[in-house]
Amino acid sequence: MLERRRARHQALHILYQRELTEQSAVRILADGTFSVEDGEPAEYCREAVVGVEAHLERIDSIIEDISQNWVVSRMPIVDRNILRLAAWEMLYRDEDVPDSVAINEAVEMAKVYGTDDSSKFINGILGRLADVVAAGGLKESTDE
Repeated sequence: MLERRRARHQALHILYQRELTEQSAVRILADGTFSVEDGEPAEYCREAVVGVEAHLERIDSIIEDISQNWVVSRMPIVDRNILRLAAWEMLYRDEDVPDSVAINEAVEMAKVYGTDDSSKFINGILGRLADVVAAGGLKESTDE
């Protein structure tokens, strides 16, 4: 479990870097321009950043629909990337990541990297996403 937590933190760092540098996550991984503070990115980190990037348009659309009156591009960069990562897990990794785990991990990352309000904001949006998913909507296959 600690390995997954570390991988999520690595993924958040790479997704953040992706936005700041406007490079693709795949390029960042291939070029090795990521921070090595936490070591070489774990396999789950690689899967997550590639998965988020591959499904970014759909993930952002879902986050905007669920967040009610928020545009993803106007959200703080850390918050939106935490949301993207957790939404990817909830929508595409349901066989090995329960929604409750994805939400809890996102809230914990928000407490570390976000603002004072980030954890509540993220918890609220992901809670609504979990309700929609539980009602049978939105999930797709896990083919990455």
